Amino acid sequence: MSVNELYTKFTRVWIPDPEEVWKGAEIIKDYKEGDPVLHLKLEDETTLEYQMGPKQNPLPFLRNPDILVGENDLTALSYLHEPAVLHNLRVRFLESNHIYTYCGIVLVAINPYEALQIYGEEVINAYSGQNMGDMDPHIFAVAEEAYKQMARDERNQSIIVSGESGAGKTVSAKYAMRFFATVGGSTNDTSVEEKVLASSPIMEAIGNAKTTRNDNSSRFGKYIQIGFSRHYHIIGANMRTYLLEKSRVVFQAEDERNYHIFYQLCASASLPEFKDLGLTSAEDFTYTSLGENIFIEGVNDAEDFRKTREAFTLLGIKDSSQSSIFKIVASILHLGNIQICSERDGESCRISRDDAHLQSFCKLLGVELQQMEHWLCHRKLVTASETYVKSMAAKQAVNARAALAKHIYARLFDWIVEHINKALQTASKQHSFIGVLDIYGFETFEVNSFEQFCINYANEKLQQQFNSHVFKLEQEEYMKEQIPWTLIDFHDNQPCIDLIEARLGILDLLDEECKVPKGTDQNWAQKLYKQHSSSAHFQKPRMSNVSFIVIHFADKVEYQCDGFLEKNRDTVYEEQINILKASQFQMVADLFLDKDDAPPSSKPSRVNVRALKPSPKAPNKEHRKSVGLQFRSSLHLLMDTLNATTPHYVRCIKPNDFKEAFSFDSRRAVQQLRACGVLETIRISAAGYPSRWTYLEFFSRYRVLMKRSDMTAADKKLVCKNLLETLIKEPDMFQFGKTKIFFRAGQVAYLEKLRADKFRSACIVIQKTVRGWLQRIRYRKIRRSALALQRFGRGYLARRYAEFLRLSRAALFCQKQYRMVRERRAYLRKRRAVVTIQAFTRGTLTRRIYWEFLLHHKAMIIQKNVRRWLQRRKFRHMRAAAVVIQGAFRCMRAKRQLKQLKIEARSAEHLKKLNTGMEMKIVQLQRKMDDQTKELKVQNEQLVTVNSTLGSEVCKLQKELEEARSHRSDGGRELQEELERLRRRLQEEVASREKLEEEHVSEKMELSQRVEELQEENALLKSQKEELNKQIQHQTTNSKVEVSSASLQSELDEERQRYQNLLKEFSRLEQRYDNLKEELSLNKFHPGHRRNPSNQSSLESDSNYPSVSTSEVGDTEDAVQLVDELGVEKAAMDIGLFLKLQKRVRELEQERKRLQVNLDKMEELARRKGPEPRSPVSEQESADLAYNNLKRQELESENKKLKNDLNELRKALSERAAPDGPSEPQDGYNLLLRQLKAANEELDARKEEVLILRTQIVSKAQQQENQNTEPDGGPDRNHDLTDYHGLTQSNKLLEAQLQSQSRKYQDELEALRTQTELLKEDLEKKQELLNYTAALSPEARVEYSVQQEITRLTDDNLDLKELVEKLEKNERKLKKQLRIYMKKVQELEAAAAAQSGSSRPELSRQVTVQRKEKDFEGMLEYSKEDEARLIKALITDVRPSSVSATVPCLPAYVLFMCIRHADHVNDDQKVESLLTSTINAIKKVLKKNNEDFEMISFWLANTSRLLHCLKQYSGDEAFMTQNSAKQNEHCLKNFDLAEYRQVLSDLSIQIYQQLVKVAEAFIQPMVVSAMLESESIPSLAGVKPMGYRNRSHSMDTEDGPTSYTLEALIRQLGQFHAVMQEHGLDPEIIGQVVRQLFSCINAVTLNNLLLRKDVCSWSTGMQLRYNTSQMEEWLRANNLFQSKAAATLEPIIQAAQLLQVKKKTTQDAEAICSLCTALSMQQIVKILNLYTPLNEFEERVTVSFIRNIQNRLQERNDPPQLLVDTKFTYPVLFPYTPSALSLDALHIPASLGIDFLVRV
Repeated sequence: MSVNELYTKFTRVWIPDPEEVWKGAEIIKDYKEGDPVLHLKLEDETTLEYQMGPKQNPLPFLRNPDILVGENDLTALSYLHEPAVLHNLRVRFLESNHIYTYCGIVLVAINPYEALQIYGEEVINAYSGQNMGDMDPHIFAVAEEAYKQMARDERNQSIIVSGESGAGKTVSAKYAMRFFATVGGSTNDTSVEEKVLASSPIMEAIGNAKTTRNDNSSRFGKYIQIGFSRHYHIIGANMRTYLLEKSRVVFQAEDERNYHIFYQLCASASLPEFKDLGLTSAEDFTYTSLGENIFIEGVNDAEDFRKTREAFTLLGIKDSSQSSIFKIVASILHLGNIQICSERDGESCRISRDDAHLQSFCKLLGVELQQMEHWLCHRKLVTASETYVKSMAAKQAVNARAALAKHIYARLFDWIVEHINKALQTASKQHSFIGVLDIYGFETFEVNSFEQFCINYANEKLQQQFNSHVFKLEQEEYMKEQIPWTLIDFHDNQPCIDLIEARLGILDLLDEECKVPKGTDQNWAQKLYKQHSSSAHFQKPRMSNVSFIVIHFADKVEYQCDGFLEKNRDTVYEEQINILKASQFQMVADLFLDKDDAPPSSKPSRVNVRALKPSPKAPNKEHRKSVGLQFRSSLHLLMDTLNATTPHYVRCIKPNDFKEAFSFDSRRAVQQLRACGVLETIRISAAGYPSRWTYLEFFSRYRVLMKRSDMTAADKKLVCKNLLETLIKEPDMFQFGKTKIFFRAGQVAYLEKLRADKFRSACIVIQKTVRGWLQRIRYRKIRRSALALQRFGRGYLARRYAEFLRLSRAALFCQKQYRMVRERRAYLRKRRAVVTIQAFTRGTLTRRIYWEFLLHHKAMIIQKNVRRWLQRRKFRHMRAAAVVIQGAFRCMRAKRQLKQLKIEARSAEHLKKLNTGMEMKIVQLQRKMDDQTKELKVQNEQLVTVNSTLGSEVCKLQKELEEARSHRSDGGRELQEELERLRRRLQEEVASREKLEEEHVSEKMELSQRVEELQEENALLKSQKEELNKQIQHQTTNSKVEVSSASLQSELDEERQRYQNLLKEFSRLEQRYDNLKEELSLNKFHPGHRRNPSNQSSLESDSNYPSVSTSEVGDTEDAVQLVDELGVEKAAMDIGLFLKLQKRVRELEQERKRLQVNLDKMEELARRKGPEPRSPVSEQESADLAYNNLKRQELESENKKLKNDLNELRKALSERAAPDGPSEPQDGYNLLLRQLKAANEELDARKEEVLILRTQIVSKAQQQENQNTEPDGGPDRNHDLTDYHGLTQSNKLLEAQLQSQSRKYQDELEALRTQTELLKEDLEKKQELLNYTAALSPEARVEYSVQQEITRLTDDNLDLKELVEKLEKNERKLKKQLRIYMKKVQELEAAAAAQSGSSRPELSRQVTVQRKEKDFEGMLEYSKEDEARLIKALITDVRPSSVSATVPCLPAYVLFMCIRHADHVNDDQKVESLLTSTINAIKKVLKKNNEDFEMISFWLANTSRLLHCLKQYSGDEAFMTQNSAKQNEHCLKNFDLAEYRQVLSDLSIQIYQQLVKVAEAFIQPMVVSAMLESESIPSLAGVKPMGYRNRSHSMDTEDGPTSYTLEALIRQLGQFHAVMQEHGLDPEIIGQVVRQLFSCINAVTLNNLLLRKDVCSWSTGMQLRYNTSQMEEWLRANNLFQSKAAATLEPIIQAAQLLQVKKKTTQDAEAICSLCTALSMQQIVKILNLYTPLNEFEERVTVSFIRNIQNRLQERNDPPQLLVDTKFTYPVLFPYTPSALSLDALHIPASLGIDFLVRV
């Protein structure tokens, strides 16, 4: 394309700028070739006339389209030049906060000066196994590429990390090593990867220091080789170091520090172990205070020193060696403080022997004080004939002291590196390695010396290797695609390297000048000027004769010659070294021991043998070898290593010099980009064909430029060729390869411009059509409106005329009706008046007649009531008098009789009269009857008299009534008054009667009323409490009940997850133990050693003795003592036997305590009762007491005996378990255990028999003693005493009943009062709680209520646990007592039967078992010898396919039927052995088939079914609610297998975790391709230009990358679901497995979305939403939607919606915040930063919009990590699922081969 076509209006360009380096502008007028001025508009809307011409500025660089800005790879840019690279890095760094960017094969890393959450283990897992171009740029991607190429190509790799000081080289290298340590972790227990990482703090302490540019600058270069085995696990490492900056030991510039180790040691000088070092603050030492600032902000030197010491220990460096290292470091500080005083002559100097620092230096290094003091001020001159000792001037002595300090530190540095390498080396053979080179970048300062010269020399060599490698890769790509190419001209810096290292180069001349006796820096400079003045890369400064300029590839550098010779010689006087060699400390002497001087034997000799005469000693070659020569040799060795490996480049960029977070200085960045070779990579790429597209990508992107006929063609390659030949006229601008199309720089931008023009013209057509359509719609709308207005106007006029006619007719009608109503109202008013007059007249007459009749009737009623009242009063008066007389008479007679009875009671003959007084009683009764007859006659007479009196009164009243009638008119008023008076008197009498009745009833019902009141109050309080509870519950439920329930559920899940994580860790440790055991058996270090089989079996099993709980093991002090005495390996053999004995002793001790408590209670009860007459009940209690005493004594003696036996057994076991001898077989221990158990049972039986016999003897003796103590007397006396005791007992019984009732009532009353008080307190608390919660905010109220509920549930849970433990303990105790009493009853019955003889039929209980023929009861019998066959047939050899046609979980049912039979015959050993063997066999099968999903699913189903069977048939009512009657009969009778249920539950959890792990391993490689990359909706995804990483040959394989579709993923999930259903796995567990797999799919998908910019687009969001909907449809089709699996997809659903929604306005921000609740703030911001428009019509998300989102989401308490944990597992819950299958109906096929089982 011509210039006229490129530089047109609206084209954007880059122009130079002195401040920002490059500034953006836009052309506002078309440019014609030859125009002197280019009219531009800057970004601030100002115009600029840019001068053009050959002597002026060239044409400015063109800007890339916005769609390409922010690309992951700089080579993906269409225009490859410096401003485009700089702008892309700036946008990524500042706007998207991306610190990594690819530039071809180089990873550019910009130091953010801020800790980023992108280096966690989840990020390592996300990048592991991924291709380099698939994910966003990252140091982990480079490390993964190196690791993958090492494994695939079997070729060593190197990662070269370079950059300026402070650019982040060390951190990048550290993260690369962390990746290798995580991905390639060692399989054994040597933890080499931990040692590799532990070397970092040591090397930072001794090799890093603070500079003006970096607080932790590496002052040396290092190359770490990480060795890998044949299986690509880390087996070792090796470190090489280059050019340690030794001058820093004795000199630091302002605001710089010495090496960290000095300050760390000074900061820890107060520790006790460092008191002898004589250290104080670092400010007190010369070598640490030259920089004037000994502190670094945010760094704790003491804490760093602790980490350094821990790293030393981890690497195996002994404490003594560490102490020596710290002494040497401290001695260097003391050496710097030694005062060297000049003499008067100025040519000599001296050191005071009293110098404390000199004494400390000699003491710490173990050298002689006098010699060191002498040779610090003198030197030896050796000639051919004589040897002279010459004094040194003070300045020379100071230089010599500095050289000695540097030499000591350098030797110490080399010694530490050597020992680190020894610690990182292993005996295993290294198969391959990956090298990490952390080396200094190109440096240029105001004053550049020898160190900068060596550093830049190394960078020249590395740049040459880098250029050749990039050129090689570029040409290989062209050859692979078979396109014609020519050699690319690239900058070759070989002339500059020859200037430095060739013959008579700078280094040669430097070494030559160093050999001259009086060589100086000035002479060397003159030689350089003379030799190299004609070189193109060498210049002499105009204003200086002691410096020179070297033109490096990056920049010109001026070097000052001062100090070059001294630093190159690195002179250390031999006399000082000899003193150090003679140190009394071996480590100090070894530091300075030359390789040639090493002793021949490995053991150092302490005797020094010296010759009589000193022989002339050859000069030391190491001392004579210059630093430059050493560095050149090591650099050549490094380059040979790098050339033999595949290099990977990381270039670290320092964005600013002020260490500000995310601040970008363009000038500093460009300077480093030029220096590190990034722009050279761009230039090489731009020189060829930098833009490359596959044919399919090109067709998808630019099909809009094709014709309709071309799009339907089958050969896409031919279509692309035809299109390009049509669009681009110059054939050299593109080339067609085998699989790709290659474009020159700028051609993709031209195609993008054509594509945009095509879209723009199409948009114009669409706009024209839409606008015409809108105008037609508007015209039609106006026409319809006009017609509607006309229609409504005409209708309105017609309606108004119709209304006038209607109103006229209505007026006439209203007049007619009004006149009629007026006349009718007048008539009705007159008629109502006449009727009213008639009614009042008739009413008056009728009321008069009525009142006359009413008065007459009332008079008759009054007379009747008065007469009745008078007669009743008279009768009551007479009856009351009779009752009083009768009462007085009867009282007098009763007193007489009582007096007589008292007199008779005192007489002796009263008892006889009790039996013979019946006649007197009859006479008394006859007299009483006569008296009653007389009284009846008297009462009859009195009644007649009263009747006559009442009759006379009635007559009198009748007369008075007649008189009253006659005088009614006169005395009506008096009669009315009398009536009122009688009424009042009657009311008073009634009131007095009611009062008496109330008083009587009140006395009787007072207590009952009080009780009722209390009950009512109690009910009221209860009702108030319930109302308050309801209010509280109502408030909490109205606030957020779902939040509380969710929090409780989450806490429960967390607890369950912690437990299952512990199980997972246990499985991992168990697997690790097995691996170590196998490795130990394979290695066989000791030929005579053989592992004990019993030890193996006990270690492989989870619980060989499941009856012993973990708490018992933990609480047993004797077990700890046994382990301490015998050791772990010896004590593990007999720990089960020991624990059983210990458990037996503990049970006996508990029984003894219980009996002691009962005895104390009974003694206290006896003391309270005092001396009372003995009764049969008390005799029985005494017998029980005696039995308990005997039982306690026997238990105490048995306890002591068992403890003695236990101690003897320990001694025997300790003697038998020899230290080196082989242990005995496990069968002997099992036999000993069975014998001991049988002996214990026999002993228990015998002890109980003895106790029963002794109890009987004691009770018989007590009975005889009672019989002997009875007094003699006749039968009458005994009879009288018996009667007397009977009466006494009956009286006491009645009294006791009354007292008990009274106490019971009092107790009830007190209980009610207490309950009332408690309810009042509870009510007050509830009221306070209600007031407190009402004052809180809704969020705090919810949180407070949740805490209260959690506290309540926790207390209830603890109470229930205590209650369960108490009930279980009581149950065991009652069972034991029941057995004892049963034996006691049987013995008593047998004794009674023996005494009664044969005359009495035997009534004792029959204990024989009657056998009868039964049907199959669901039990299978097997012999002990067939157990191995049973395990082999049901577990080891069984295959899921062999039992697929039978009942699901058939092996579990068969095993449980065998367990039932062992329980039926009460054989605990059989049950224990079968369950233990089953668990171990299942573990072995799963270990053997650890990647077989079908086998793992099969055994998960069987293990869970066996667990359900143990629960269903345990006899526990909680598990029997759904059982049938037949199933309840099949419950276990003798054993409680609760502990085995726990073991099986743990095993089920482990199998579940293994199943999930295998399933995730299947689907993880499919997730990214199926969910993000496959086109489920065809032609939806767009294509963008990709960079070098997406076209690198290192990713390509012969078959191409494996791609999966969504259908393949769903098909795999369907297979998993079908297998689990076929094996009969519980639906709840299947749902949990699917939920875990969906969680894995969500995590992998979301992590890849967060780490891939190419998939963060609108089309990917549409594709992802469609894929998730298909997954949800699969859940619904398989009835799994209720398993909460769909909820796990919510994050990626919201991520898909986030990619699709608008992202412009404030309303959009609010919608995003409310929409993305399942995503964290970091994830939302990351997706918005990664969002990439595929077309120029889409808009990028602005920075302001992202900041708005961040501000709105600040209130969220989101976790800091960005990625989702792919290893997160939900806690599994195995719900109880009973089986409806009856065991007796189970059919066992013959194919299982278990015909040796017998059906029972």
